[in-house]
Amino acid sequence: MATIPAFVPNDGLTDCDREPIHIPGAIQPHGLLLVVDQAGVVVAGAGALEERLSPDWLGASVDALLGCDLAALLNPLPAGPNATMPEHVEGLGERFATTVHRSGGQLLIELEPVGTGMTAAATLAWLDAIASGFERATDLQGLCERAAVAFRTLTGFDRVMVYRFIEDEAGRVIAEDRAPGLGSFLHHHFPAGDIPVQARALYVRNRTRAIPDINYVPAPLRPAGFATLDLSDVAVRSVSPIHLQYLANMGVAASASISIVKDGLLWGLIACHHDAPRQLPPDIRAAAATLASGLARQVRAKEEAEAYRERLRLRAVEDTVSPKFFGLQPVRQSLAAAKDDLRALLGAGGFAIVADGAVDCDGLCPPAEVIAAAARWAQERGSDVVATHEMGAMLPLAAAHRDRASGVLALAFPQDGLTLVWLRAEWVEEIEWAGNPHKGASGTAAALTPRASFDSWTEIVRGRARRWTLEEIEAAHRLRRSIHDAQQHQRIRALNQEYQRAIVLKDAALAQKDLLMKEVNHRVQNSLQLVAAFLRLQAREAGGDTAAHLVEAQARLSAVALVHRRLYRDDQIESVDLSRYIAELVGDMKQSLGGDWANRMRLDLAPVLIPTDRAVDIGLILTELVINATKYAYDGAAGPISIALEQHRDRFRLIVADDGRGKGEGAGFGSRMMSAMVQRLDGAMEFADNAPGLRVILTAPIGEVALT
Repeated sequence: MATIPAFVPNDGLTDCDREPIHIPGAIQPHGLLLVVDQAGVVVAGAGALEERLSPDWLGASVDALLGCDLAALLNPLPAGPNATMPEHVEGLGERFATTVHRSGGQLLIELEPVGTGMTAAATLAWLDAIASGFERATDLQGLCERAAVAFRTLTGFDRVMVYRFIEDEAGRVIAEDRAPGLGSFLHHHFPAGDIPVQARALYVRNRTRAIPDINYVPAPLRPAGFATLDLSDVAVRSVSPIHLQYLANMGVAASASISIVKDGLLWGLIACHHDAPRQLPPDIRAAAATLASGLARQVRAKEEAEAYRERLRLRAVEDTVSPKFFGLQPVRQSLAAAKDDLRALLGAGGFAIVADGAVDCDGLCPPAEVIAAAARWAQERGSDVVATHEMGAMLPLAAAHRDRASGVLALAFPQDGLTLVWLRAEWVEEIEWAGNPHKGASGTAAALTPRASFDSWTEIVRGRARRWTLEEIEAAHRLRRSIHDAQQHQRIRALNQEYQRAIVLKDAALAQKDLLMKEVNHRVQNSLQLVAAFLRLQAREAGGDTAAHLVEAQARLSAVALVHRRLYRDDQIESVDLSRYIAELVGDMKQSLGGDWANRMRLDLAPVLIPTDRAVDIGLILTELVINATKYAYDGAAGPISIALEQHRDRFRLIVADDGRGKGEGAGFGSRMMSAMVQRLDGAMEFADNAPGLRVILTAPIGEVALT
């Protein structure tokens, strides 16, 4: 047994990563290989071709050699690097399953003896039953245990292991099914160097791999000149001598590997070992590849289900904690009050709030200076979530306190001088290796010699905490956003309070102004009423033209009084809705003119917001136009009068029309007053034939024209 700070990958096998295992220049002798050029002629081969296929294979037509039209068979097959021909090839006393690989301008045709396995229908039925069993597994561990049993049943090997890649590219046996009497590799770890980088790439490219007998003699490619041919896709490709020695050191006589590829990445392997030579025919390998694909889908489903359950748990705690930050008290006080909940949220042993140099702790925490150093470490990395399960490697000061702070997750708020720190204690891990992963290689060529011992070797790993999961880091991101939102909410609430105080002061000033306006309005309205009453009396007494002039004056006075009332009644005193003002003004004129005229007046008004001082001029112009229509259009009798208001971009149009004989521009007081008003509005007055009657159109800007 050994005790070390942490596992460091063994560099003694780095040369294995550079071994060109894809160009071995030979194949395993249980199969045959033909190399065919673009003309369909066999230019090279490997294996006992003369004894098993044809003595005259070299230079022969591939169609004649295989007894079929290869192009006709390949055309309907899916395009890609590999294609399995549906028909078997007859050899000299045996039949071969044939697989074709496209490699540049050449075809690589490999032939393997046909096995005597299940029929296609029986294989499909069996695969369907096994897939149903995979679906019924309740968790990932149960799924892998079912998979080990299923693959051992399918292959017939003595031992089948489900091997999962973990951190540092090492692997761990998470499930196993074996023959009685064999030792167990369950839960054993294998270092990353046991499977070189280029071998992992080939495991993704070729999902099944078999070595029927590790003591085989390689069958080289012939004639000479084809030793560097890329055989990456060839199943019978010869294996690295290092790997063969590795298997021999394990006491294995035959092996097979089936890749578990999830989302395009090598998740793990189905490793099959046998203590005697054993074939794995192509049809069994195809069934194993199909079963492994179904297993990979179930692995993804089980992992996603587990992640979903973890997210639900975290969300439930977040929903309890986050609302506490949006109360009336400052966010820092809310955080301090929720320390215990925050610590439990991420499954930490300790939690600390570092604010402006002060440290507030909860749970199992190291000294304050260690926490402050961790907070500075997080602040230096910006405002994102930072997490590590080996804090001692990042911050040497924390190494002496690994029993309290081996794992750290921190949320930094640099602008607020605030950092939240979650702490996890050391998780002493006992790893059982299949042999000593740190022991140097043996032999004269040590860099390319596999380790010889696979005896159980236990390692104690210290200085690490339990890893922060992706779901916990996502929860930390959400918590950070929630705290940020709460801080923004409080800033907005403080601004709103300031605005509220300003509104109170404004309301007090408006109340004083309102009181003054009431007094002024009361006096003005009284004065206008006295003048209007005087005009009415004078009109009744005077009669004739004088009375008519007095009625006109009263109408003009009503227009001014109405604007004054609108000024007092509306909250927005700088502008008025011209359509409402005109409607009320016409209503007053209807009362003055009597019921006959009131019934004949029609309004079509679009809402137009206009400055109040301009509304006074428009009201006086409208009053004059209506008075003129009542006097001249129908010879004093009542008749139709239409009033319309339109807006076009930044201008308005006021239209007054009658169906009588109308009256054009005049030279009296009313006409001179209208001209002055139109000039003040920077507008224009147009008199047009209404056929019959008169149509007067006032066009002017809605706002005042700026002087240049």
